[in-house]
Amino acid sequence: MSLDLLSLPALAGWGALAIVIDLIVGDPRALPHPVVIIGKAISALEHRWNKGSPQRRRLLGGCLTLVVVLGTLSVAWLGLALLSWVHPWLGLAAELWLLATTLAIKGLADAGRAIAAPLRQGDLPGARQALSRVVGRDTQALDEAEITRGAVETVAENTVDGITSPLLFALLGGAPLALAYKAINTLDSMVGYRNERYGDFGYASARLDDLANWLPARLTALCLWLAGVLYGVFHRSPLRWRGALAATWREAPRHPSPNAGWPEAMVANLLGVQLGGTNVYQGQVSHRATLGTAHDLLKASHITTTIWLMHGAWLLFFLLLLFLQLCLVMATGAG
Repeated sequence: MSLDLLSLPALAGWGALAIVIDLIVGDPRALPHPVVIIGKAISALEHRWNKGSPQRRRLLGGCLTLVVVLGTLSVAWLGLALLSWVHPWLGLAAELWLLATTLAIKGLADAGRAIAAPLRQGDLPGARQALSRVVGRDTQALDEAEITRGAVETVAENTVDGITSPLLFALLGGAPLALAYKAINTLDSMVGYRNERYGDFGYASARLDDLANWLPARLTALCLWLAGVLYGVFHRSPLRWRGALAATWREAPRHPSPNAGWPEAMVANLLGVQLGGTNVYQGQVSHRATLGTAHDLLKASHITTTIWLMHGAWLLFFLLLLFLQLCLVMATGAG
């Protein structure tokens, strides 16, 4: 790939175009998705390597992480370099498509709306079914408040690993680095569980995912807060942004994930609702610390507001990255 395609201004421009593509097209089922290919590779290696003593599992789990992440990075870079050698426009088209596949702005918003729409109509079975497509918890007996909680938590948490984290890595290293991040995220979602099967084997994958999302999660919480402040400019009923920063700082560490608590706590405090609590997974009850204060009962309108906050947050996050890149370019030029 040419150096021009990897320059900071070029990556900012390609990132903006990738966002537009994702907003318009999303993830069409007719096209192969890189994450699906990465997932198949993880599954095949997991079946072969996840055996033996705990020490052996942890060692081979670390090897899995290295192979998948570095393999994804290498294949993407070499593939784009080859396509750019054939023709620069071919390399650019592939770069844009791959960048767009790392984002889930349209998909996340559509998933939230698919849950909110039947809720507004009083169709709880339809809302439960829509929620079951995006969460692992049991949804068969959930009422409107619990369905809403699941949707709000999903949109808030996935604002990081579905949008802002890929944007950060895309602007740092283009599609290859963004895809390497998606490989990390996919590893965590497939083997990063604290259970008998994956506790040792998925240890390295889970810790690397925690590291990759550490900064984006906290910057996203800040951007969600700024979006909440701006919400009052466009809506008559402003959100509870006063005190949300301090409350999020206190509450986010309660979440079992070192990163997911930041966007979830911020959204909970902005909306004036309570997230977390009790979930059921395949009949097994799981208790999670609560986030936020229940000033209002959870209802379908909170999903719509969370989607608005998500859009505001990723836009502010992208503008922040562009500003930081501009400062870097100016400092490099001055040096």
